[in-house]
Amino acid sequence: MHEELLELARKVGAEAAALLMDRPPAFEIEEKTTAIDIVTQMDKKAETFIVQSILAKRPDDGMIGEEGAAIESRSGITWVIDPLDGTVNYFYGLPGWNVSIAAKDRDGSVVGVVTAPTINSTWWATRGGGAFFNGSKIKVNEPVEFDRAFIGTGFQYDVSHRIRQIENVGRMLPLIRDIRRNGAAAVDICSVAMGSLDAYFEDGLKEWDWAAASLVATEAGARFGLYGAAPYMTTLAAGPTLFAELKAFLNLHA
Repeated sequence: MHEELLELARKVGAEAAALLMDRPPAFEIEEKTTAIDIVTQMDKKAETFIVQSILAKRPDDGMIGEEGAAIESRSGITWVIDPLDGTVNYFYGLPGWNVSIAAKDRDGSVVGVVTAPTINSTWWATRGGGAFFNGSKIKVNEPVEFDRAFIGTGFQYDVSHRIRQIENVGRMLPLIRDIRRNGAAAVDICSVAMGSLDAYFEDGLKEWDWAAASLVATEAGARFGLYGAAPYMTTLAAGPTLFAELKAFLNLHA
């Protein structure tokens, strides 16, 4: 069944990405949690397309979508969808935004696909089946010494919640190789999976941000963890050695 789910997620992800590549001449902008947390008509259009496409093939499956899709599963499978991860990048015409599609059962994600057309990149994984980038098997960098670590991060849309993140980055920067802030969580987590980053951490992500990418990361040999509670719940992904060091450095507790 995993292969059937994977095939559907890859097909729908590619079609949704193509839909999003056809950028509108003007954006209809709505605010979400704050004035700088935005949603466009394309986020909604892509989610509607993904939900309808999956349900056409699997009408008994459940849905959880960033833009409001909420359907109870009758099959035991629920799809977790971020139709446009990296909306700000998309709005500004920057690369790296992506379509993130995961299918989960009661034990977690069984399939994850992240499609980022502007960087010609698709990552996917099935539970127990390994992780892949554009068809090639991938693995996390391991081990990585803390003073050589190349780390990705991101910042919350509620600026009042950024202080702790800035403090952590400030403590970290003198000690590591460097930091990147690319603007799309799923791609960052997948970058850890393939060794383009050594680690990634961010506060305030939601399930649809990491549901697909976390499976890609763990199937590539990374550790993935969620620590604390909203709004400061921290997502951390890295190879096992660096993961343990970062968990201690960031003082993360379950």
